[in-house]
Amino acid sequence: MSNALPNSAALFARALRVLPGGVSRNTVLRCDHPIYVKEANGVTVTDVDGVERLDFSNNMSSLIHGHADPATVAAVTEQLGRGTAFTLATEAEILFAEHMCGRSPNFEKIRFVNSGTEAVMAGIKAARAFTGRAKIAKVEGAYHGAYDYAEISQGSAPANWGAHDRPNAVPLVAGTPDGIVNDVIVIPFNDPKAATAILDDHKDSIACILIDPIPHRAGLVPIAAPFVQALRQWADNNGALLMFDEVITFRSEVGGMQSQLNAKADLTSMGKMIGGGFPVGALAGRDDVMDVFVKGKKGLRLPHAGTFSANPVTMIAGRVVMERFDAAAVARLNGLGDYARDSLAQAIKASGAPASVTGAGSLLRLHLKPDAPTDYRSAHTDSAETRAMDAFIDALYDNGIVLVHTCTAALSTPMERAHIDRLAEAVLTSLRDIQAY
Repeated sequence: MSNALPNSAALFARALRVLPGGVSRNTVLRCDHPIYVKEANGVTVTDVDGVERLDFSNNMSSLIHGHADPATVAAVTEQLGRGTAFTLATEAEILFAEHMCGRSPNFEKIRFVNSGTEAVMAGIKAARAFTGRAKIAKVEGAYHGAYDYAEISQGSAPANWGAHDRPNAVPLVAGTPDGIVNDVIVIPFNDPKAATAILDDHKDSIACILIDPIPHRAGLVPIAAPFVQALRQWADNNGALLMFDEVITFRSEVGGMQSQLNAKADLTSMGKMIGGGFPVGALAGRDDVMDVFVKGKKGLRLPHAGTFSANPVTMIAGRVVMERFDAAAVARLNGLGDYARDSLAQAIKASGAPASVTGAGSLLRLHLKPDAPTDYRSAHTDSAETRAMDAFIDALYDNGIVLVHTCTAALSTPMERAHIDRLAEAVLTSLRDIQAY
């Protein structure tokens, strides 16, 4: 990445004096310093040095209608004049809940929180409160936010991940208690036989199986319907719950990716785009499971609150955004995703680089591997691949493109084929640039 960004460099020097590492989220770190934003609109973002780029990251997939969406800005501006958060409830929460529950028959009740991490955490706690069991099962390498239990196996490597059909539970964070590691059962992705064999060893202690239908860290490869069906059947047979993490993938269909898989989710965590550009999370699911939040015949099994949960600004922004992300909008954006993956495959072929593209719906990910990965292990990068990917991302920045640091793109509704063509051109140029070194 070009170092000719003096204003960003100066801001980072100030940031280092007051922020550990100069940032509050490591994902914004690039080369010598982060790029600082001045403004953004629609599909473009402009930095403090005046450089404009096409934004295919959309704040880690959270901006489905792009930046400064006019309808959202107008609705939020109106609410700001009435107040931002209260100790009392608002109708905005009910209106948004009615809309979200109307998107899926699996959403009998919903509860709002402030992030995808919180939504996953609430779901795991709800499953434990409902079943009276402690353990959860999750796919190797899948990312589910920053909750201790959800982080297990998120960053395992060849030196510690164990056998394919018996993955090790590996902590991500130094100092993670052994008790947390022992309460997480790790299963291989899209391998129903191996997964159910592992689950059978813990059938009396698993509260829920947590799955992401297109796991980002596992290569952004769609989950296979037979795998989901096997997990659904196992959960039914053994008194466990099946929980979908659709924080990223809810954009794939009106009712989330689960609507394609013919497998009922007991619980679903959501976040990112459903907040209309504001911090949000949500947990939806079966009425009887969601009753753990209520003081009923069995008492209050899961006390739960949050100072900013269901604040009216987020609730209004979310509803304004989601009401316009209807079946027609979903279909159009998914079609643009197909066009993008085809265009990038052609660019890769023209470059002659050892690369591939994965994804589904309006999500895609580029890999500097000739064969598209099929799971976390085949998506894993060694040090040489990581350096090459960093150089590739930096070249894309220099060529006017912003992607997620894993080389992932999340499309937004203001995008057209012309924007995809610019992405493909930049990918071709950047692949050639890094091969020239």
